[in-house]
Amino acid sequence: MTSVPDIRIAPSILSADFATLGNEVSAIDAAGADYIHIDVMDGHFVPNITIGPSVVKALRPHSKKIFDVHLMVSPVDLFIEDFANAGSDIITVHAEAGAHTHRTLQSIKALGKKAGLALNPATPVDILENVIDMLDLVLIMTVNPGFGGQSFIPLLDKIIAARDIINTVEHPVDLQVDGGITPETAKLAIGAGANVLVAGTAVFKDGPDGYAKNIQLLRGEQ
Repeated sequence: MTSVPDIRIAPSILSADFATLGNEVSAIDAAGADYIHIDVMDGHFVPNITIGPSVVKALRPHSKKIFDVHLMVSPVDLFIEDFANAGSDIITVHAEAGAHTHRTLQSIKALGKKAGLALNPATPVDILENVIDMLDLVLIMTVNPGFGGQSFIPLLDKIIAARDIINTVEHPVDLQVDGGITPETAKLAIGAGANVLVAGTAVFKDGPDGYAKNIQLLRGEQ
């Protein structure tokens, strides 16, 4: 397997204290987060409701790190421009969230943003083959999306297959894994080819004093 870039950690603010969300974003930035992962849920595509573009815009001044926005929204095309204008750097959509995935990715790129495609546990990995040239990020979901705190589904063969597809293109593409990431499951995901790990509970569980240590643990630095 081709080597992958340095491991990056993308704490999911879904597990942060929403009463002080701006402070939480600043704190995980200072603690060493590489990306700020923002889970957007609509209560329709997934059984939960979280935040909209106005919250992303309000958070933008609290960090200069990459805003990695995961849209669990359907139909998704109606909202892409709003999230782009709010300060998103990467916009990731689900293959099932719109009628024409290729067109959706085109619209993200046309707005000057990086484009990601998320694959639910049951979504076949070969869907990547016809759009990999447009992608900057592939997100393998190792839980069914909608709620934090779920257990890791060991889809290691799928992560390996996604890395193999990514290796067919010349431009850099992140391989991100989201769902049940702990220091133990992080090692499995990295071993299969992931280079970006999304973690909520594993980062935020100990409060701000523990964020730096928890991020280091996910990188395998302790």
